[in-house]
Amino acid sequence: MLTTLTEHLTHVATRAAPYWRPVAVGVTALGAVALVATVDPHEAGHYPTCPSLFITGFWCPGCGSLRALHSLAHGDLVGALGMNILVVVAVPYLLWRWGGWLAATLGRPPRRRLAPAWAIWLLLGGILAFTVARNIPMFGPLLAP
Repeated sequence: MLTTLTEHLTHVATRAAPYWRPVAVGVTALGAVALVATVDPHEAGHYPTCPSLFITGFWCPGCGSLRALHSLAHGDLVGALGMNILVVVAVPYLLWRWGGWLAATLGRPPRRRLAPAWAIWLLLGGILAFTVARNIPMFGPLLAP
């Protein structure tokens, strides 16, 4: 007999279908995108202000991401690119990684777990460069949300 809640949850988790985690993440992501598609972030008051923008006055790499997702959800790729180009690049990659995760739980062998260290450093450097560039007035019209 199971005596503790932890043992019970461990027992349930080991008996659950192996694909429940990626499915749960996918359903949650679809729900979040549906919310952003329904509640327009272009209108003030629907979502809180970006804490980084509020405290520092500078745009962070995520500023404009809700508006970009809203535009993508409505099929407006140009509008999404104008709000946050990083989101437009990240969404297909995240979908690809999620599909690989789901496939791995269904029995297909995973190709690779993580990117090589140099690629992660390159990504972090690119995000940092994007953050700096979008706050330079010369690049503001191109990169600002």
